[in-house]
Amino acid sequence: MKTALATGHVTLDIATEADLPRFREELQAAFAVAVVETFGSVDEGPIPSDEDVAASFEAPGAVVHRILEDGRWVGGAVVSIDGETQRNSLDFFYVRAGEIGRGIGRKAWAAIEAEYPQTQVWITHTPYFEKRNIHFYVNVCGFHIVEYHHAGHPDPNRPEEPDLPDDDGMFRFEKRL
Repeated sequence: MKTALATGHVTLDIATEADLPRFREELQAAFAVAVVETFGSVDEGPIPSDEDVAASFEAPGAVVHRILEDGRWVGGAVVSIDGETQRNSLDFFYVRAGEIGRGIGRKAWAAIEAEYPQTQVWITHTPYFEKRNIHFYVNVCGFHIVEYHHAGHPDPNRPEEPDLPDDDGMFRFEKRL
C-alpha cells in the first residue's frame, strides 16, 4: 500500500500558553505509539512525563512551535536556541499519529531550519527503540548519530534522564550546518 504524500503547505507558529495542555497531550500520544508497538503498553504513566514536558517549555531559550498544515494544527516542536553559540537543540518534535507518513515531518523540519538560519549545530536525542525517529533524523533530516547513552555511559548533560521501559539508552544526534 502506497502512502499519500502531504500536499499541504506546512508552517510553524508560536504556541500560546493556552495551547500547552493540548500540545503536551498530543506529544505524549505520539510518543506512546512507539512505546506500545515495542513494549505492548505504557504502564508507568505518560512518556515523556508531564514534568519533563513542562520543564522543556520553561527551559532557557525554549521556543514552542505548533506545526500547521494549511493552518490546521498537526504537530509541534520545542527547540532551545542559544544565540551565543548557535548550538541549538530540538528537545521535542512530533507529528500527530494520524498524520504520520504524509511528509509533514520533513516539511516541518525544513521550516525549523529556515526559522533558525544562524544555527551551526542542531542536537537532538531519541530512545534506542524509536526506529522511525532514527530513520527520520538520519535518512530524512541529515543528522548523524554521535553518541549512545545508557546506564554504563550516562549523558553528563542530562543526569535526570527520564526512565523508559526496558531502558537501554538514548542516541544523541547532531546536524552540522
